[in-house]
Amino acid sequence: MKVYDLTHVVSSDTMVYPGTEPALLTTANTLQKDGFRETLLHMSSHTGTHMDAPAHMTAQGQCLDEKDVARFLGRAWVLDCSPLGPGGQITEEMLRAIPGLEEAEFLLLHTGWDRHWDSPDYFGDFPVLTLPAARYAASLGLKGIGVDAMSVDPMDSTAFPVHHVLFSHDMVTVENLRGLGQLCGQAVTFAALPLHFQQADGAPVRAVAWVD
Repeated sequence: MKVYDLTHVVSSDTMVYPGTEPALLTTANTLQKDGFRETLLHMSSHTGTHMDAPAHMTAQGQCLDEKDVARFLGRAWVLDCSPLGPGGQITEEMLRAIPGLEEAEFLLLHTGWDRHWDSPDYFGDFPVLTLPAARYAASLGLKGIGVDAMSVDPMDSTAFPVHHVLFSHDMVTVENLRGLGQLCGQAVTFAALPLHFQQADGAPVRAVAWVD
């Protein structure tokens, strides 16, 4: 079985959402001095490839540590949205055309934007769901939506309407995925396991997929 790693490596240079404090990885202990190695991690809960909880933007929404771990894995469909290009809109009609989406637990959107990782272009005009598409996806009872871009809303959004639609249906979002292009047009098993800490409004994840 081949397992696909869909996760960006976290470093002190990892790109973060504008206004978010960058990650800082520093040496805490060394082999030479202490006989063991440890690294001190200082970073936002939304660093790198990460999961947003409904509590990220809604007062009554659940935190990740309040969810059963089974909510973080399941069958996923990978939709190729990369032909849409900058400013593209992922429509309800596109989602309705996916065979068997009603049986999926996650929808993963390959915008192709991961090719801009580590570049200012990553903060550009990546394709996003329209509100009708977000509402349709939410109506299917999905556990969550993942995307290989900085956000499920446009970078210039201040109201974050797609986030709110998904969170109102107790869904999670997984952002800053990579490598989805290898899996387009397929149903896969997907897992994104967040760090388990109290009142987690979000958390870095190790996201993987495999094809049965």
